Amino acid sequence: MELTADTPVELVPLAWLLGTWEGAGVVGYPTIESANFGQEIVFEHVGKPFLAYRSQTWLLDADGVRVRALASESGYWRPGKDGALEVMLSHPTGFAEIWVGEVKGAKIELRTDVVARTVTAKEYTAGHRLYGLVDGELFWAFDMAAVGQPIQSHVSARLKRVA
Repeated sequence: MELTADTPVELVPLAWLLGTWEGAGVVGYPTIESANFGQEIVFEHVGKPFLAYRSQTWLLDADGVRVRALASESGYWRPGKDGALEVMLSHPTGFAEIWVGEVKGAKIELRTDVVARTVTAKEYTAGHRLYGLVDGELFWAFDMAAVGQPIQSHVSARLKRVA
């Protein structure tokens, strides 16, 4: 989806995210074994001053074939003044996050402001995310503090725009 004349001006700094992205990455943490995963991310707008966001990941085997579903998340990216950005995400595993950060050109940096979880969700207390457009590809990384561990690398991926 492209920006049009009636697109809210607030979305211009995030225009480079619009579309569907696919690729692969690596997940790991002291409490889990490292693995390769595939991912699809969709950023879209519906004429309001926010982007709708969806992400789906799946475990890949050594040949790059999908083995099973992993994580998914969905939410909204709300740009503000002077590059400010608020992101609200929810996860079917029982937690929701509010992220705050900023957009600087083709780079986004976010930190959790609030992490809320259900009584059955695993402990997760903080996160830090970076997104960047490099040579037309979306690179992103997620550091987290969870299950008694300090904040550290958890997930990173490299995605290509497919639509």
